Amino acid sequence: MASRSRTSPSPQSDANPKARSGEGSKSNEKSDSPPKAGQIKLSSEVLNGDSIIEVDDIEIDLRNRYLAAFLAWILPGAGHVYQGRHAKGTLFIVSVLSIWFLGFALGGWNVVYASWQPGDRRWHYFLQAGVGAAALPALVQGDRMRRSTDPTTGRTLDSYRPLWRGFMAPPHRPVLEGEADEVAAWYARRGSGYEMGTWFTMIAGLLNFLVIYDAFGGPLAVPISGKRKT
Repeated sequence: MASRSRTSPSPQSDANPKARSGEGSKSNEKSDSPPKAGQIKLSSEVLNGDSIIEVDDIEIDLRNRYLAAFLAWILPGAGHVYQGRHAKGTLFIVSVLSIWFLGFALGGWNVVYASWQPGDRRWHYFLQAGVGAAALPALVQGDRMRRSTDPTTGRTLDSYRPLWRGFMAPPHRPVLEGEADEVAAWYARRGSGYEMGTWFTMIAGLLNFLVIYDAFGGPLAVPISGKRKT
């Protein structure tokens, strides 16, 4: 005859709810604990585009972070001014644009232009355009040159006239390595300055990507006072 076994709740299972409640209270205590010095505290609105962060017991209203990032791209530092961070915004406007325009001048005002044609794929422009509005005229000039280029021969039409006296206009086509084209003439006139100017404008664009990130995410979690609570 088969014996029938009976199961009874073990004392261990009875203790589990208490243990779980204890763990839950501990986790709640951790979540309710005040932030450490230098820790960034985000509001519940942070994912909706608007956020208030707290660093070193100082509240910073980032306002609309997406708009701030866009403004920081259009004009370096403009996003910070929009957020009320005027000192930082002024610093970025002066430093980033100074580097960019210094490089532009070193290169004879010819190092920033948009072109993606065989023999003249100006990939440098993708980084130079990091400064936003200052580099946008190159797109207008590049499109004008594209429409004035013969697709069969790849040569610039005689009827082509650049805007703004050639400001940020691409060189006349074709551009061939080893040939005496317009790019070769720019190099001959400026020498190493053309190369340095290209790098300066690229570095300025890269720096502004960091400025855009700072406008979007706020300052780093480092105590402003330099002191940490123990």
